[in-house]
Amino acid sequence: MGPLDFANHVLNFAAPALCVGLFLALLAPWALRPAAPRLPWLGQSAVNALAGLAALALGLWFFGNDGKMASYGAMLCACSLAQWAGMRFGH
Repeated sequence: MGPLDFANHVLNFAAPALCVGLFLALLAPWALRPAAPRLPWLGQSAVNALAGLAALALGLWFFGNDGKMASYGAMLCACSLAQWAGMRFGH
């Protein structure tokens, strides 16, 4: 596997967590009670994405392959928990 193939695999692995983290940070203030988050939207999306990547990496380690729905469910739970904590404890 060449370096471009490796980069393609890593980016495809990380894309769901990055997109969910970004959209959650942008849309959560409209859906939830407005609160002043501790981090700006870019920082909160980075925290969400890191939580999602950690969940996906744990799913890859546990199941031995990528793309399990349980891993994606854990990613959604981790991103949601990170967003909730960022908005709940942002005061």
